[in-house]
Amino acid sequence: MNGVNGVNGSSVNSASGVSDTGGSNATGGTGGTGGTNGTRGTHGTDGTFTTLRTQLQDAAATFADGPDALERILLGIVDDVDRAVREPLEIFPVCHHSPASALAMARRLREKQPKVVYLELCEDMAPLLTELRNCKLPVAVQAFASEIDGFPADWSPLSVVAPLTEASAEYQAIAYALDTPGVELVLVDRSSDHVFQWDRRDETPDEPTEPTEHADPDAPPAPAPGEEAALHGDSVGVEIGDLRPRFAELEEHLLRHGRVRHWSEWWHQYVELPLGDSDHDTYRQVMLLIGSLFRRLAPGDPHRVHVDEDRERYMWTRMREHLTATGTDPADCLYVCGAFHAASRVDEFGVHGSDGFEISPRTATKWQHGLIPSSHAAIEAQFGLAGGSVSIAATVWAKNLKRTGIKPFRLEGQAGTRKPSRARKPAAPAPMPEEVPAADRLSGFLQRPPVLDRLDQAELLGWSVDIVRAARRAGYLASTADAIAVFETSILLAGMRDRAKPTPYDFQDAAVTCIEKDVVPGRRDVRRLVEIMMGGDRIGQVGYDSLPPLARDVHDRLEPLGLPLQQRGVKRALLDIAGRPELRACSDVLWMLRQLLPQGAARPIMGERGLGDEPIQESWDLALGTHQRALIELGYEGVSIEQVLEQRLRRRAYGPRATAATVLETVEDATRFLRSRRLADELGTRALEVLAIERSVDGAPEVLRRVRRLLAYYRTGEPALPSWIEAFVKAGYAHYCTLLPTAFTDEEAGVRQVAAMLGFLFSMESLALSLGCDRTQLELAVAQSHPEEPAKTALLWSARTHLGTLTREELRTRVDALLANPLAVPSYPRYLSGFLHALEPVPALTDFVVEAVSNAFARLPDPVLLPWLPTLISTLRAGGAEFAPLLIKEAGRVFPARLPALDAWVPPWRTERPRSPQPSTAGPATGRAALLPAHPATCDTLAALLGYDEPWAPTDASPRGAALLTRHPATTAALEALLGRA
Repeated sequence: MNGVNGVNGSSVNSASGVSDTGGSNATGGTGGTGGTNGTRGTHGTDGTFTTLRTQLQDAAATFADGPDALERILLGIVDDVDRAVREPLEIFPVCHHSPASALAMARRLREKQPKVVYLELCEDMAPLLTELRNCKLPVAVQAFASEIDGFPADWSPLSVVAPLTEASAEYQAIAYALDTPGVELVLVDRSSDHVFQWDRRDETPDEPTEPTEHADPDAPPAPAPGEEAALHGDSVGVEIGDLRPRFAELEEHLLRHGRVRHWSEWWHQYVELPLGDSDHDTYRQVMLLIGSLFRRLAPGDPHRVHVDEDRERYMWTRMREHLTATGTDPADCLYVCGAFHAASRVDEFGVHGSDGFEISPRTATKWQHGLIPSSHAAIEAQFGLAGGSVSIAATVWAKNLKRTGIKPFRLEGQAGTRKPSRARKPAAPAPMPEEVPAADRLSGFLQRPPVLDRLDQAELLGWSVDIVRAARRAGYLASTADAIAVFETSILLAGMRDRAKPTPYDFQDAAVTCIEKDVVPGRRDVRRLVEIMMGGDRIGQVGYDSLPPLARDVHDRLEPLGLPLQQRGVKRALLDIAGRPELRACSDVLWMLRQLLPQGAARPIMGERGLGDEPIQESWDLALGTHQRALIELGYEGVSIEQVLEQRLRRRAYGPRATAATVLETVEDATRFLRSRRLADELGTRALEVLAIERSVDGAPEVLRRVRRLLAYYRTGEPALPSWIEAFVKAGYAHYCTLLPTAFTDEEAGVRQVAAMLGFLFSMESLALSLGCDRTQLELAVAQSHPEEPAKTALLWSARTHLGTLTREELRTRVDALLANPLAVPSYPRYLSGFLHALEPVPALTDFVVEAVSNAFARLPDPVLLPWLPTLISTLRAGGAEFAPLLIKEAGRVFPARLPALDAWVPPWRTERPRSPQPSTAGPATGRAALLPAHPATCDTLAALLGYDEPWAPTDASPRGAALLTRHPATTAALEALLGRA
């Protein structure tokens, strides 16, 4: 090229000026940046791109109403290409995961052999790149922050990922730089911290998003959000080489006239295939042309334009700083960036650009860095690509290598890569027209007719046979005729779309048309089967040596299981802890992983871990390889799983939404999994603090359940109760006594919550009284309660019965009155719901609840009972399903066991009980006096307890017997009734 080296930005602009009014930013760009937007004079005075400029000027004058607007856009694109080509520091534009870009990168690196490679990637990710040797691609470089400082709290956790595949130009550059002595790799893009500093999600909540691949109704459906597609989670993707129209109308126009369904297919057909055999200059200029076109036709979103330009200023500032510090010649460097950023128009562009951009300091957020597994589906989901496009790109990459004989760069020791075949002599590029200058490759490329590749019948036949075989395995009734139909239909579709050779997308459409019927018999449809056949969803893996210390420690501690836990899939682990006590440590690790990892990573099949339980045998389904990303992210939080679990328990206990129930749950977890009395006491004290400030009773059932469980554990396993739980019971007794009257009348407090409060007060009463509480407080709280809801009224009656202020007979009378009152009968199920919940605080009323339900069925007539019965059943099921076993057990005890006995059966609550005889004031009766000599031992014992030691006399009316009968007539009468001597 004419004078590429040593030409600065101003000379480029003066040599390739464009008539202007800032029109190159026709759709709302910033305009006036750099020199290309405001250049004037004749175009191409040095001859570079002169032919192309002339042709575009003629086209603009012919097809536009006025030449100015279109001419500014078209000629501005040529100026962008010219400016980038003339830059002394060679710019290599790429597209994300493009086989053509990867192939051109591998070829250029072997030709140029640069000493410094500048790469568009977050600069803080540089230390991780050497760990790629221990990984199986695709993987993603990740920056993660769970404790943020300087960003909104609801953004946490922050995560940035940059996925890498072998068929990507970025990986080729990384492999070349790391394995070539004397080559330096410099990452120049903004740091992970700046990615979120420049984020404006809180200021622009309604920011329009980019068009997705599936906007077209005929496009394939979006991939299901499975575990492979979710490998990156909610991370912000660093789109290295992002190249896609941001102008929706432009993309729609390209898809419609290209006769394709989505953007990935258009790129494959009209960019990938033509550039696969092009030379280096043609590749660069075409990619710069596309990047400039998409940039100039991008919507005028001020924030996005500002971020794009700031990224370019950032990268050029970093590169100039490095060149100044090292004294490297720009001719020995290579700048790898996205084509969208290669066609930049900022003042800082180039090694001679301005230095006015100031990089803001990073926040105090602590970032953790690591490698996580990625997959083709995850990349497609994150960057909005069509399903299967990355797999097809991998297939095209392999075919390009075989066809051209170019040897790609692979990191030494890279896992999962095939041994490269013996290189063949590269195919010669297509000759360019002689009249086109060497520096201008665009004119010839744009004028060249499409190359009509001959049909590879062997390849297409192989595809047709393979898809029929896969369809049969998936349950489709496919045959050899279907294979022939797929073959012919693929050729037909390619012809209808002006293609001489069917593409993988044409073949996919033909397979769906010929094989798939109305119903998909298996889990996968034909479209998915084609994607798998074309290469499938390859899933990467991070090697053991590249795992964080926590993940390596987990694998080391689970090594006694003897399972390949780093492999994907579910592994069954059988732990005979009684026979092999050393497996107890493995069990502890697995239970902690179950708490920390997503569901399915560690799933217990047999065994449980309760308070005080000693494991004997356990069975687990483990999928740590499948959930490797989650395990790696645990390593960002600590150096051991015990530390991470303790941090999470503390975070949950001291969080702003912590309740007494959730804090008690953390106490249980600290005891069950960590066996830490220190942490349990600390969290228990926190539970006491949270309970003291609670004004709601929503968590009362959970508090009651957990306190009972903890008390049972400490009473059986500890010599004394911890001080915190004694204080909790004492404070809880006073707390719930205070809230009880309000809860009875509060509409937001349910009957279940009030019953749990009473359950806490009644079941903890003995312990609370021993700690100094006053029972009068409870009696006053019950006396001050005046509920209006039927269920709470029944609950209050039950509480009064327990306290002794309401007898069982009085309670029975009130319930009978409800059944006798026609106005109260419709509310009777709600009363029963209250009695049912009363079994929590007063389990002694179980027989009474059975009596109340039985009376309803016995006394209500069918016209009343039948409409009322569904309400009763739904009320009992919804309000007290957990108490059903108690009722069934009591009913089994009361009701007769056989049907014939039911006719003569009399309910026990209807049986007349014998009345106790009234004591006589005239003296002991003859029968009573006969009790004394008949049972002398009993009489001696009673007399000794009461302090009588008179000797026995020979007569019945002895002094001792007479004194006992006279002073205690009621006791004597009761004894006579029990002995049947009344």
